[in-house]
Amino acid sequence: MLKLCSLFFVMVSFTMHASLITGRRICKRMLDYRLLNRAKLCVFSIIAFSAIIFLIYADSLVFNKSKTSAAEETSEVFQAHKSKARIRSAVIRVQLRSMKEEKDDKIDDGSDQIILVAPFNVTEEERVAWFRKKLPEFKIFKSNNLTRQFHGRVLEFFSHGCEAQFFMTWISPASSFGGREMLSLESLFKVHPQVCLMILSRTMDSKHGYRILKPLLDRGFKVHAVTPDLPFLFKGTPAEAWFHELRRGNKDPGEIPLSQNLSNLIRLAVLYKYGGIYLDTDFVVLKPFTGLRNSIGAQSMDMVSKKWTRLNNAVLVFDINHPLLFKFIEEFALTFDGNKWGHNGPYLVSRVVERLGKRPGYNFTVLPPMAFYPVDWTRIGGLFKKPKSQGESRWVEAKLLQLRVESYGVHLWNKQSNSLTIEEGSIIGKLIANHCLIYNHVYSS
Repeated sequence: MLKLCSLFFVMVSFTMHASLITGRRICKRMLDYRLLNRAKLCVFSIIAFSAIIFLIYADSLVFNKSKTSAAEETSEVFQAHKSKARIRSAVIRVQLRSMKEEKDDKIDDGSDQIILVAPFNVTEEERVAWFRKKLPEFKIFKSNNLTRQFHGRVLEFFSHGCEAQFFMTWISPASSFGGREMLSLESLFKVHPQVCLMILSRTMDSKHGYRILKPLLDRGFKVHAVTPDLPFLFKGTPAEAWFHELRRGNKDPGEIPLSQNLSNLIRLAVLYKYGGIYLDTDFVVLKPFTGLRNSIGAQSMDMVSKKWTRLNNAVLVFDINHPLLFKFIEEFALTFDGNKWGHNGPYLVSRVVERLGKRPGYNFTVLPPMAFYPVDWTRIGGLFKKPKSQGESRWVEAKLLQLRVESYGVHLWNKQSNSLTIEEGSIIGKLIANHCLIYNHVYSS
């Protein structure tokens, strides 16, 4: 810096000296033309001009010397600003929902879904003690204005010229009602535009749930989420006493999420009280159900004897007060076991139907696996993959034709398939393209 200042003063002196000499010569000439009165102005202008030139030159030297470091600093500042911008952008995306929406979601976020799962590796006595302690927190057991209006809301909803009445259950947070579930609803209304669908759900019976269903409502489809009144649903059935003891904390809920087993019971009770068609939320509808009555589907069948080996309760079609439903509810109350997966669901309906055999007075039909379960849960993954050869492409087309002819729909076995990506050109991908009403994208979760 000292060297630069010394250079500055030397150059200023030199420039001023040269400027003075030049100025004298010019002034001498100007005197010859009798312009002496303007000489001082001329000299001053030349000196000022020289000083400006020097300052520009000196500034360029300083700039060139610091150019590299300044560029590096600028780059670092830019990168820091860019990183902050990314973070700020991410925060903005997360906070797009309003404070009011966040508050609404906290009301219906299904937080009791977490505490409905009992601790593992404990004794039955410890689990019952845990259950009693947590009972006051179980929202699904509580009564409010919505539960008290349940029966009236059901009757009012189904009084609007429904071609058929469908039911689903959703005992999970409304925020988890996603693409797969919407696909099920869209496929239902694609095939049955004039039916009414009621979703029995405390969490979906909310502002958040309404926003989820609004695209369907805006298109005139009849879908409604209603908070169920469980004591009313189970009243007058064999499950009434069982549920009363459960609410008092005198039952072992088991290790299986209690919400899953309550869903198994709710679907039976709502069909017994009102009649209609129950569907799981991971079922894609392919053709009308309106010709079916008092039907249950086989999940598997012995290929030699052609006799079913297991039934399933993901699809149920029954008239109001059907005696088989009464038997199912009775079996649930008498043999409830919350520690065995499927014991109170698919295995329950299988036990009851096998025990009844061909006893008269029940009047129901067991449909073959192709009706509702054309692909077993162990092979469902194949429907999500795109064909990689001409042979596989021919198989996909043949399978699609078979489904269109023989199946009322496809159960997606969401517990096994929810992590699978639906690949373009796959069977499920093609079913979505043909049966979605609103969303054209492929559901990947």
